[in-house]
Amino acid sequence: MVAVMLAALHRPSEVVALELQPQLAAMITQNAALNGISTVTSVCADLRQRIVPGVTPAGFDYILANPPYRAARSGRESPNAARRIARGAGGATLDDFIVAAARYANHGAKVAVVFTAARTTELISAMKQRSFEPKRIRFVHPLPGKPATMILLEARKGGGVEATIEPPLLLYAEPGVYSDETRALLEVR
Repeated sequence: MVAVMLAALHRPSEVVALELQPQLAAMITQNAALNGISTVTSVCADLRQRIVPGVTPAGFDYILANPPYRAARSGRESPNAARRIARGAGGATLDDFIVAAARYANHGAKVAVVFTAARTTELISAMKQRSFEPKRIRFVHPLPGKPATMILLEARKGGGVEATIEPPLLLYAEPGVYSDETRALLEVR
């Protein structure tokens, strides 16, 4: 669904959503159609495949990825099969996502990743191994004074060193009350 939101908000000429699960790929197509967005193409495939029909190697200027937060065989597994796959059970690893991004990003392309803050060093290391240089980093905190739970990282393929560390994003001002920034991000435009 992020692909449809991206298309609606930023209006790129083309958005390709690569989804492993057929029912989720179909939902992306249906959501785009219901919202009158014709620039989104949903491709049902495994990003670990060397060749994915409809997805051109080195053909993308911007890639957005949300790899499974937990390492394989760690944490509690969901009783819901679709969620279990989305969270990494039997699916792709962080490194698989970064390898796929390296395959599909053109030189100079940006890659944005939403990931768990607890594995930040692993994320940066994996990206640098594939010639992605972090450019913008922002930590997401649930509440003021609480440790970060997520990281938003944007890197550039073949980019030089130096990154901007953005101010933290606080999701809630207090328990149950969104921060002003979170509320603004969630507003329909």
